Amino acid sequence: MPSLSVIIPTHKRSKILEQCLKHIEKQTACEALEVVIVSDEPDEETAIVCKEKKWKMPIKLIEIGRCQQGVARNRGIEKAQSSRSLIIGDDIFLKPEACEKHINAHLKQAEEGGPLSMAVLGYTTWDPNIEVTPAMKWLEKSGWQFGYPLIESYSKDFIPKPIQHRFTYTSHISVPTDIVKEHPFREDLSLYGWEDVEWGERIKNVPLQLFYEPEAKAIHHHPLSLEESLERMETLGRSITNFPHLDRHPTGLKRIAYKIASLLPTMSGKHRKAFLRGMKKK
Repeated sequence: MPSLSVIIPTHKRSKILEQCLKHIEKQTACEALEVVIVSDEPDEETAIVCKEKKWKMPIKLIEIGRCQQGVARNRGIEKAQSSRSLIIGDDIFLKPEACEKHINAHLKQAEEGGPLSMAVLGYTTWDPNIEVTPAMKWLEKSGWQFGYPLIESYSKDFIPKPIQHRFTYTSHISVPTDIVKEHPFREDLSLYGWEDVEWGERIKNVPLQLFYEPEAKAIHHHPLSLEESLERMETLGRSITNFPHLDRHPTGLKRIAYKIASLLPTMSGKHRKAFLRGMKKK
């Protein structure tokens, strides 16, 4: 029985997936892992990477119809054999000790009588081997992507429950498999964004606590130009309308502040303008 199931949704990106798997193969805890890859639409090249290449860890490929990532994660979790599942993206490259750090964090809390249900958030930053654009730097610094500067004070500790949902990043988080089976990600959505935050908000009532382990490190291999970042932000604006109860949904004075900021020719202003434009489109 594996100590950790690694769940990876993917869509016709065999080359980046292969790099992701090469990093998993270098894990110090490789022998304790299984990998579950969920391909939303059958893809011959993805199948070749998963089935015909020789990997040190067992790989299970699940092929499903075109869907959004929440559906893919749910299908992967359903096939996981471990009591703990690490959810990552196909463009997330784990550092060699990342999986071991996730496993040890869960085991340590269990030995010390910690929460019955806990998830572990690892640390992710941009891949230094790609050009980190000003937009990418702003996304990280502002907390719109990889808001780790906001939780530095909770290193190796639990993130306070009122804000933990903001950091249930499904790009790099290990969770109790049975909890996700009982409380799956929403499947009635079509747009990218917020489904992991919504899951984090809902899961607080389980209860489940989020532990931040910064030594579980990964890099995100995803170049992003300003134009692409603004397009992503517009999509986030459209998708947030599906979650009116979330605190990330700007209303009242917060909405006014967004409108004022959107008038400025700054990185923040440009992104908020795109976000509000997306909200109008719904």
